[in-house]
Amino acid sequence: MRTIQELDQKMIHPSDQLIQCMAGMDGDLMILGVGGKMGPSLAKLAQKAIEKAGVEKKVIGVSRFSAGSLQSELQEAGIETIAVDLLNDQELQSLPSVKNVIFMAGQKFGTTGNESLTWAMNTYLPGRVAEKFRESRIVSFSTGNIYPLSPVLQGGSSEDATVGPVGEYAQSCLGRERIFSYFSQKYDIPMLHFRLNYAIDMKYGVLLEIAKAVYERRSLDLRMGQVNVIWQGDANEMAIRSLELCSTPPQLLNVTGPETTSVRWLAEQFASRFHVEPVFVNHEQDTALLSNASKAHQLLGYPRVSLGQMIDWTAEWVTAGGETSNKPTHFQERKGEF
Repeated sequence: MRTIQELDQKMIHPSDQLIQCMAGMDGDLMILGVGGKMGPSLAKLAQKAIEKAGVEKKVIGVSRFSAGSLQSELQEAGIETIAVDLLNDQELQSLPSVKNVIFMAGQKFGTTGNESLTWAMNTYLPGRVAEKFRESRIVSFSTGNIYPLSPVLQGGSSEDATVGPVGEYAQSCLGRERIFSYFSQKYDIPMLHFRLNYAIDMKYGVLLEIAKAVYERRSLDLRMGQVNVIWQGDANEMAIRSLELCSTPPQLLNVTGPETTSVRWLAEQFASRFHVEPVFVNHEQDTALLSNASKAHQLLGYPRVSLGQMIDWTAEWVTAGGETSNKPTHFQERKGEF
């Protein structure tokens, strides 16, 4: 893959399981916050699965659509779009009722110095959404940041691990889960908290950041020495299929790849492809932000795209000067400051 068009086609190829899921799913699908990094490809993937299933369902993408051509791009793909400010309660209440909701709206980067907006988006808004869509099933995007840094030798936090969010972004994300859970039990709303880290595609993500640092001969900080990653297309598919797993109280699901992967090893893999020597600073710590996603793999299957394939694709993308989104993950952050 070397172009955005090739990336899009790779991202929106549904599996047989997803096609079956959409064929059997009752009602339409609304994606709240479709304008983020993952939303457009998730919406297109759902639409493609519906088309292949040969059923009549709508995918509705909701965002402010305040700039750019995303709204027309989604409409050309067969997705209905609605432009609203979700924090405007009148506009939120004007949205049509649907049976299936994927909540992707949220605030992460820019939290420091604007904490109130982060809490409004991540904690206040979920309560308003739950009130509005109390007759729906809801998959709520969450994050592995709700867990504390865990010992590397333990293989990552599982869903029954004690939460310990570090910093206001992570704290507000746990708040999102708690608010949704309250309304799930109050109104008997089937829900699932989708605890994701880290999705990657060619335009952004942990692998791209490591690859670019190596390619540009910049030093790589090893203090966050291990990571989890998953191909964004696989994460999107798992999110849509998670609608079938919603329950009351909400199901908890860690979503990432099966490997606990060394940042040093990843850098060395890219260095061998770029024929350079990686530059490292600092040393690996005994803890890292890691999730154990064995439950998701048991329920939904292993990701279709392997780590090795992601490395090859990323190396090719960087070498070819592929387009990037300039949205760093800050995966090396150990104090929760975003």
